[in-house]
Amino acid sequence: MSVFDLTGRKALVTGGARGLGQGMAEALVRNGASVVVADLLDDEGRATAEELGADGATTGFVHLDVTDEAGWESAVAEASGIMGGFDVLVNNAGIEISSLITEFDPADLRRMLEVNVLGTALGVKHGLRAMRPGGVAGTGGSIVNIASVAATIVFPGISGYSATKSAVDRLTRIAAAESGKLGYGVRVNCIYPGLVPTTMGNQLAVDMAELGLFPSVEEAVGAVVSLTPSGRLGEVADMADVVAFLASDAARFVNGTGISVDGGMGS
Repeated sequence: MSVFDLTGRKALVTGGARGLGQGMAEALVRNGASVVVADLLDDEGRATAEELGADGATTGFVHLDVTDEAGWESAVAEASGIMGGFDVLVNNAGIEISSLITEFDPADLRRMLEVNVLGTALGVKHGLRAMRPGGVAGTGGSIVNIASVAATIVFPGISGYSATKSAVDRLTRIAAAESGKLGYGVRVNCIYPGLVPTTMGNQLAVDMAELGLFPSVEEAVGAVVSLTPSGRLGEVADMADVVAFLASDAARFVNGTGISVDGGMGS
């Protein structure tokens, strides 16, 4: 039996085609869950879903722009149909655009607000509606929002991203309070991942050097490591395993909180 047994759980993972989202989807399947991947990247998303189901797990793919409410309605209904229910939502989709405060482009900040804040809020909205009594699934469940260590530290060049991920933290806690007050039976938590060398994480290091904040990409990465008591960058599995924990009954009394998965960087 898996350490976090998710047998019978039915999960939707946004931004699940690659990177952290793909790793989170893999961890959920490995622990026994059915998983539907949601993403804008249709070809990569379908390929990931096929790989996830190679050993017989129930998996699928739905196209989703997380900023589009109609898209959420369709994705939740389709995912519920594929899996025969829905009781785990991982709100992972997000973007990061680096900039000095004196140079930021309003369009870039609006885009981060739309994807990171509005996209997560819509996910929570439709996740709660589906999982609460009377919803399409109606059996309660767990919502895991992906914030960032950027919400807990001060690091140059990421003011807009930090602001949006701080908003995810507040949204998480209020959603948990409302769910409990109204008897929805849905736990809502978030995690704060540290820097992971995915496509987005690697680009962040490049951006830091290009903005003149560090002499080189290597020194930007070194600065992150030097701030991390564990002495290394994060790995996808570090984040994915905590998501599996929060989706499981092992976390049955963990609610309305954020878990730092950053090697101590935000401590």
